Amino acid sequence: MTILSSDFHVVHASGGDWENLTRTCLENLGDLPRGTNVGFLYMTDCLDEDVRSIFNLLRSKTNIHNWVGTLGFGICISGEELFDVPAMAVMVGHLPVNSFHTLPVIKPDTIELKPEFLHWAKDKNPTLGLVHADPRVPNIEKTLAMIQGSTGCFLVGGITSSRGAHEQVVDEVTDGGVSGILFGSEIKACTGITQGCTPIGGFHMVTSVEGNIIQSLDKRPAFEVFRDDIGDLLAHDLRRTQGYVHAALPVRGSDTGDYLVRNLVGVSPDDGTVAIGDFVDVGDMVMFVRRDGASAISDLKRMVSDLKNRMDVPIKAAFYISCVARGPNLFGKGSVELKTIQKILGDLPLIGFFANGEISNNSLHGYSGVLTLLG
Repeated sequence: MTILSSDFHVVHASGGDWENLTRTCLENLGDLPRGTNVGFLYMTDCLDEDVRSIFNLLRSKTNIHNWVGTLGFGICISGEELFDVPAMAVMVGHLPVNSFHTLPVIKPDTIELKPEFLHWAKDKNPTLGLVHADPRVPNIEKTLAMIQGSTGCFLVGGITSSRGAHEQVVDEVTDGGVSGILFGSEIKACTGITQGCTPIGGFHMVTSVEGNIIQSLDKRPAFEVFRDDIGDLLAHDLRRTQGYVHAALPVRGSDTGDYLVRNLVGVSPDDGTVAIGDFVDVGDMVMFVRRDGASAISDLKRMVSDLKNRMDVPIKAAFYISCVARGPNLFGKGSVELKTIQKILGDLPLIGFFANGEISNNSLHGYSGVLTLLG
């Protein structure tokens, strides 16, 4: 299957060994138009040992130098999700010369970007970057903040998800850091985030905390506030809250009510505490949310429609990064999530993967989907 726009097209293949999959994609790409200068590659982690071979064959046959991509438990294209089978998706296209710049992998000890990259960023004023990160790297958000601070760029993307190697593609095969591509201001881009959870109470102020263990909210024992929000039915059997109820932290500076979803690590009726998967301070705000497939689809429709309305030029390409806990794990079989996007946007070149954490506004999210449109 090939999906085309005026400047981009996407192909994919599944259910074979790496060489057959790659050659199938190359055959479906056919003769590339003159000026094709950028490629995006996403593969399921069933191919984690074959990334280098796939990349080398693609680069040699297409003569495209600039490539970006990574591995995921699943990959997505317009209208379809592919999980638990060897599968790969390739998008190639044309962007104006010097309107983009790949971001070589940034290791944890990197304190500044390379001078040639900073010179390009100063000249082109990039507004958006698509990045991938290795989940084994500590303080990913610190690296994201450094990139944003050095370039002024709004970052989206995801954390590699794999049961084996955690390889990234950025003009070569690498791992162990953050890498991606930045788009100059001449490229029209819109991005949005959809949450996979629904609030079940309002925000509460942290009034006593030790690390990630919240002792009190609104000057009341944290567990009491939690119990009141979730209701008697769930509070009667706290085991039912596991994987269903989460904590949410508001995104600072967001004017759209975005929040970061964090797991509940534990709740203790005896000492009145609630532990979450992040550190908070006194004065921070916390809300409890539940995973809800129906509400998540409704919010996805809202987000996609909003992005479509915001684009005042034809959409040439799209990237969708979704959480591994979404897709079939939240919506069931049938590629519900991608078909929902396809119904609103139509058959446009879309590529992406299911991540171990999603990046939007330079922050790490969970249980969310991040959609980016290029025009």
